[in-house]
Amino acid sequence: MLPALQINRAIEQTVREHWGRILAVLIKTTGDIQLAEDVLQDATTIALTHWRDNGIPDSPPAWLIQTARRKALDRFRRNKTFDRLQPQLQHWLTINETDTDELEEDIPDKRLELMFTCCHPSLEQKTQVALTLRTLGGLTTDEIAAAFLDKPATMAQRLARAKTKIKSARVPYQVPDASVLSTRLSSVLAVIYFIFNEGYSATTGRMLTRTDLCEEAIRLARITAALLPDQTEVAGLLALMLLHDSRRFARQTHHGQLVLLQFQNRSLWDKSKIIEGTTLLQKTLKIQRVGPYQIQACISAIHAESTQWEQTDWAQITALYDLLYTMQPTPVIRINQAVATSFTGDLHRALSLLDSVSGDNNMNNYQPYHAARADILIRSGETILAQRSLRKAIDLSFNDVEKEFLQKKLSALQT
Repeated sequence: MLPALQINRAIEQTVREHWGRILAVLIKTTGDIQLAEDVLQDATTIALTHWRDNGIPDSPPAWLIQTARRKALDRFRRNKTFDRLQPQLQHWLTINETDTDELEEDIPDKRLELMFTCCHPSLEQKTQVALTLRTLGGLTTDEIAAAFLDKPATMAQRLARAKTKIKSARVPYQVPDASVLSTRLSSVLAVIYFIFNEGYSATTGRMLTRTDLCEEAIRLARITAALLPDQTEVAGLLALMLLHDSRRFARQTHHGQLVLLQFQNRSLWDKSKIIEGTTLLQKTLKIQRVGPYQIQACISAIHAESTQWEQTDWAQITALYDLLYTMQPTPVIRINQAVATSFTGDLHRALSLLDSVSGDNNMNNYQPYHAARADILIRSGETILAQRSLRKAIDLSFNDVEKEFLQKKLSALQT
């Protein structure tokens, strides 16, 4: 009998690394997102006892798939329409007699099918992104709600309605054909980038970065780029994430403390990702179909190619943010634009840019807004106002590493 702690760790690792893959297989065979999630949860619960008594299987993901399918079969058998479901049950019995070690080369295609299902035009974009984050990214409802500045209960209702709509409307589980593929792309890219952002700066928990989500987003972008090689924004997004992710290991000290870009040891940056990202970006820009992701990748490339903080071309970065804001006039872009402007030395304009979005109802509960304002106020000599913004940012921080950093910053101002 294995120790409970070892079993828990094995299950947590399997779920963390393979949730999207396993769920995509189950949804493909059940045609029902909610049912697939329910039976996967059942299988995970069963694993706690079975693996403890019989040992961890050679392929934990395949074991979970097999067990989840059997649980689904049990549910079908209890269904009042048992007779009508006989053909489907026979199909399930056939599946369960075969090898279930399916987490090989065919799984990426299944996940891509699931992504396009979740991004179906019958769903509004916010729901598309949220549902894919849940099914493919494995994010919790609370994490998705935080990303959208929503209440968890509201997000839970949104996800439930989306699953019901997909089932009742019989939304096809497939990659759309070429005639409609491009129109679905923007939602897919938004989904991928949301997954990456949650991984790069985790909303909650003790880790600043969730490596699994970063790598999952990059992997999904590679699949999408292979499927759509002529779509420049796909390449732009992939380049952007590679350049961001190159800084991952320099963002924290050995003790787990947050390190700002200004103070990072740039020798720790992943040069292979920088080369891959900049090469891909240069090739894409030559096509001259520039979009928001490519602009953001250009900004990240300037940082990546600056060997020292003092060499950063903030004037060029600010100009790129100005251009980006004309393409996407959102409060989030405005905040980044303000931060870049502040490093050109124009602190007054930076604060004015932040003021321009202060009336947005969401900004009061958006932590990056208050953190950015605090930083600019500190450099402007407005210590009292900066402390007020820092306190607000701390209250809105649910990541332990980030909260600790902000608290130390506040303490330094109070001494």
